[in-house]
This record gives sequence, structure tokens and C-alpha cells, in this order.
Amino acid sequence: MAVGVFDSGLGGLTVLSALERRLPEVAFVYYGDNLHAPYGVRDADAVYDLTCRGVERLWAAGCDLVILACNTASAAALRRMQESWVPRDKRVLGVFVPLIEALTERQWGDNSPPREVAVKHVALFATPATVASRAFQRELAFRAIGVDVEAQACGGVVDAIEEGDMILAEALVRSHVDALKRKMPQPEAAVLGCTHYPLMEEIFQDALGEGVQVYSQASIVAESLADYLGRRPEMRGAGEAGAFLTTGDTRRVSSRATQFLRREIRFDAA
Repeated sequence: MAVGVFDSGLGGLTVLSALERRLPEVAFVYYGDNLHAPYGVRDADAVYDLTCRGVERLWAAGCDLVILACNTASAAALRRMQESWVPRDKRVLGVFVPLIEALTERQWGDNSPPREVAVKHVALFATPATVASRAFQRELAFRAIGVDVEAQACGGVVDAIEEGDMILAEALVRSHVDALKRKMPQPEAAVLGCTHYPLMEEIFQDALGEGVQVYSQASIVAESLADYLGRRPEMRGAGEAGAFLTTGDTRRVSSRATQFLRREIRFDAA
């Protein structure tokens, strides 16, 4: 019983960690496309092709259900994959919808018309590709009305985190928050729309101020997956063993991942 977790690099490990805590009985196969990271600066067709390639590898590992723990892939590729590519016996799910359901206080599967919600001013921090896709705004519009979203493309943050340069990452985060606040001085909520960003959550919160509620995806996605598997247990897949796969240098990626999760992680070649 294995579930696949796909990411363009190491950011998805934040989601994986939450999934493992919430669902200890499930084996997870993690695929990091480190060779081609970051996705956030690529065009939609390139993201689609790379994501399909990674998902196929996870299917081959016995994962009938794959979570796209990459916001750029969820934004730029998921809808196209679901509409024309994913076979009937497989499922590919993204990370945007659970986050938006939490933001709009909706239960899973609530397809009622969009309605007014408590939060009116939302700051979105994401990669350039995610911001350009407007996927967050599109999904939000299906569920809520009257919400003003100001998006900030956070160039350079993913690269700094992947390189382990957290000093640079912090400086970039503070710069991007300042840029956002010039456009939206008083956001009520902030969405960290990249799975790398929870590693900088305290910095985002400090820069935004105590009055802003920061939504980070890891725990939200974990609860959503637990609910989904409770309703669709057949999607756990035939795989029985967890694994870590990468398209990058296995030794280097393993070292970085060990630093991120603070436990020994060993990646194999994808």
C-alpha cells in the first residue's frame, strides 16, 4: 500500500513529513526531480512534460495515487493531466484545493456555489510560474466571492533553499514580503504557495507581523489525504515499500534531505 509524492526538488519533503506523521501505516514513495529544479521558472509545457514523466515513474513503483507536492506542477499541469492524461484506475491530486478549502472553511467535496467568507484580503507567495498560472485565484473563485488576492512571485527563494543558503533565503523572503506589503499593506491571511516555503515559515510570519494568519500546506494536505484514503482505500496502490527517488546526484540530494528532515535520508536514482 504505497502512495506517491512528487516534487520538483526537496520542498515536497515538508509535505512528506506531515503525511508520515498523519498516516504512519502508509508507505510513501518520494520522487524529487532535482535535475530539473526549480520548476517555477519554466513554461507550462515543460512543467507538464516533466511532471508526467515523474508521475509515470511513481506509477511504476506501485503508487496508483500520486500527490503533486509541488505547487508549480499543481498550478501549471494538474488540470491538463486530469482532463486528458490520467487513466481511470489512477489518481493524481494537487495541493491547492485542500489549502483553499481550509482558507474558505469548506469541507471536502462541498460543491455549493461560491459564497462570502471571513477573509477578504489574501497575500499569495509563490513561484513565478505559479503566479503566472493564476490557478490559485481560479480555484478560489469556485468557492468564494469578494476575496482580494495579491500575488507575489518570490524569485530566488527556492534556489537558495535547494543550495542550503538559508541566510540568502531569509533576505529574499523579507524582500518579497516588503514588495507585497507595498501592494497590499494589510493582508489578513498569507498563503505559502510553494512546498519549500514552510522551511521559512517563521521568517514569513515575522516579516508579515502577528496579525496575519499564515497558511502552510503540509498539515492541511495530510488531513485531506487521510480523509481521501478513508473514502477511497482502494487507491493506496500495490506498492509495499517506501523509497526516495531523485533524478539528481543521489549523494548530494541525500545530504540536503538529511539536513531538511534532520534524519538520515538515502535517495536512489529514479
